Amino acid sequence: MSPAGGEPGAADEARRALRAARDRAPTASPAAPVRPARRRPVVPAAVPPELHRTFAPDPPAGSSPRALPRELRAAGRQSGAPDRSRRTADPGAPHSWWGRAWLTALEERALDPARLRRGREYAAAGRVDTVSVAPGRLLAYVHGSRPRPYRALIRLRTLDTAEWDDFLDAAAAAPAHLAALLDGELPAALAQEGPLLPGPGELRAECNCPDDGLPCKHAAALCYRAAAILDGDPFALLLLRGRGERDLLDELTRRGTALRTEQDPGEEAFPGVPAREVLAGPAPGPLPAPLPPPANPGHPPAYPAVEGGPDPFALDQLAGEAAARAHAWLRTGEDPLAGLGLWQDAVRLAAARPGSGLTGAGRALYVSLAEAAGRTPGDLARAVAAWRQGGPDALAVLEEEPWDPPAGRFDRARPVLRAAGHPVFRPWHNRLSHPSGTLQLRLGREGLWYAYESEAGEEDWWPRGTADPDPVTALTAE
Repeated sequence: MSPAGGEPGAADEARRALRAARDRAPTASPAAPVRPARRRPVVPAAVPPELHRTFAPDPPAGSSPRALPRELRAAGRQSGAPDRSRRTADPGAPHSWWGRAWLTALEERALDPARLRRGREYAAAGRVDTVSVAPGRLLAYVHGSRPRPYRALIRLRTLDTAEWDDFLDAAAAAPAHLAALLDGELPAALAQEGPLLPGPGELRAECNCPDDGLPCKHAAALCYRAAAILDGDPFALLLLRGRGERDLLDELTRRGTALRTEQDPGEEAFPGVPAREVLAGPAPGPLPAPLPPPANPGHPPAYPAVEGGPDPFALDQLAGEAAARAHAWLRTGEDPLAGLGLWQDAVRLAAARPGSGLTGAGRALYVSLAEAAGRTPGDLARAVAAWRQGGPDALAVLEEEPWDPPAGRFDRARPVLRAAGHPVFRPWHNRLSHPSGTLQLRLGREGLWYAYESEAGEEDWWPRGTADPDPVTALTAE
């Protein structure tokens, strides 16, 4: 009944409904305790995302890695934060001096060593759930003797503005300190600025368990788990003191830049000339004339054959080509090979060697160049013959489709050939063919004539001779 003697109020009805639901809830059997699913701490909405990080629980000491894979252990951490934490089988034995200093601050003021021992065992058994780190507090659920976990909280005061200024100035003044932080180390000299590490009595433990110990075993377990986290990630300690990693790095960059731009009168100035002085002065004079290029490209060194090493013949080829290309560039100011594709350059390299791939070394070169260009050695040999006719233009005449030239030069070629005593050539597009089927002239788009030959009746045309504006000269040139 309500105090006024009327019907029960809404608050009374709600309390009775909650009690009834709790009484109806099933309880775990003592013979087979049921451990509920782990719960993740809830972060208040007022905490910005950059000022909150979570660390997944460690597996119990001595357990198989399959019980909790590394990927799942790292899943609780926020994305974008590097995983520097050192996982240890015994959370009570951190590797770093600052991890041990954290535990010293806990153990020096503890009233009951037995509770600390139980907390250490809890942490080693993996009973500490996901740990939330935010400015001034560590929060986690710790699984104890009852099915429902306990909420453990460790509070630590945040540094004030003056203490943070001391820490940031010290870190910015020594680049090695920042490098150590990024590598997961906390320099001892830097830790004294602020100060970062908790002193005796600074760690204030809270827990919703019925134990009134200071700390209770659940809060002690959280402290031991926190030592393992801080052991490998000093930025978690900095966040606990009130500053997030991104904010710290931005501020350290800004202060480091400001320190470098200040000129200390007691130190020698950085060698060089300020840009403003150069721009304010007169324009510099002209550069001296370059030295004349050498008359010929230099000879490459001799490359010995080494087992498992590169082919000395190929090295000699590439070095010689590079020297000739550089020499031509020095003399003319233009790259003679600019615009060549892979196939054109392969043809050029093969055409620069004497013969047509008849020697052993020549055959090896043709095979390797043709394979690199996705063609056959026969294609390469025919293309080399065209290249020796007239370079890239002659190669284009070999490989392009027949085309219809304008009236003029092509129409005058047949009477010129007839006057020179040759039979009447058959015209087809840009080509003139001998009646015997063994000779052919092709007109290039730049106006030159290119001679071809083939076995009678085979239509297997190969370039011959050199290109010339006169069709008779192109046909008879060897």
